[in-house]
Amino acid sequence: MEQKQQKHNIGAPPGELYYIGKERSDRVKISLIQYNENTFFENDYYDLSECLKNIKPDLIKWINIEGIHKLELVECIGKHFNIHPLTLEDIVHTESRPKFEDYDHYVISIMKMLYQDDIIHSEHLSILLFKDTVISFQEPSGGDAFDIVRKRIRQDKGRVRKMQSDYLAYALMDAVVDCYFKILEKFGEHIEQLDDEITDSPQREALIKLHDLKREMNFLRRKMWPVRELVNNMVRSETDLIHESNDAYLRDLQDHVNRLLDSIEGDREMLSSIMDIYLSSNSNKLNEAMKALTVISSIFIPVTFIVGVYGMNFKYMPEIDSPYAYGIVWVVMLSVMGGMALFFKRKHWW
Repeated sequence: MEQKQQKHNIGAPPGELYYIGKERSDRVKISLIQYNENTFFENDYYDLSECLKNIKPDLIKWINIEGIHKLELVECIGKHFNIHPLTLEDIVHTESRPKFEDYDHYVISIMKMLYQDDIIHSEHLSILLFKDTVISFQEPSGGDAFDIVRKRIRQDKGRVRKMQSDYLAYALMDAVVDCYFKILEKFGEHIEQLDDEITDSPQREALIKLHDLKREMNFLRRKMWPVRELVNNMVRSETDLIHESNDAYLRDLQDHVNRLLDSIEGDREMLSSIMDIYLSSNSNKLNEAMKALTVISSIFIPVTFIVGVYGMNFKYMPEIDSPYAYGIVWVVMLSVMGGMALFFKRKHWW
């Protein structure tokens, strides 16, 4: 499903940065969006110092870093914004489990951004919320759920420009969850097609598709299930960085995640049912074949007995001297076979 990643640096001290992800050497793009209700600025940088020079103190700031493989850049950002070393470790550790953590002057939400072409891809995503700043770290692997948020900010649509940084963090998380729904909708379509295919004609190719879908479903469940705990912890958090005015939106996000997980469980049950249908169909086919063979064997058993009797090489057998013996034996055998076939047909055994 995905390329094999580097293994964790086992034995390293806590807080030491070690990139766990696909090896890459491309430059890291830093996008800076600053806004309030009346003003909007957007710039892209490849140098952190240039980005920090252009930060305006009176605006809401969103710094998006596309690439976490440059550890020195992550360290510089951590020093500038006073980010805990364990947080930095989670940012660059792409195998980190989705979670929410509350620190003195910031909170962090770690998620997986999913997108789909021929297969489902997963990007490691970290969203840090400060007083007036949101910093997001993401892997540049081809998918980006944030375009819809950028469009709202540029065109001044929705509430983003009118709200504080905590709403921006919520909007980013909500955009990621919306991508989950899109993937599950396509996944549900594949399940329905497979259900029809297996119901009509359960072939081995359908079993291979079923196996692939079950594997992808387990992958989705591993990535999405911890998001429930993340959002629940965020709703229960007492941090001053999340204002009461944003509680309603977080509860709505919590409801979306719950519906998402309900959909996942429903799809898993559907896949299990399809597997049962496939196994039952093959079992029924085998039973029908065994039934036909049993009926044929039952019909020929009496005939075989008759042939066996008259195949014995005894000199004195009364019927052997009769000129009509051969025809009579055939009539008897055909009558027995026809009678048994008619009997099985009336009993619906054949």
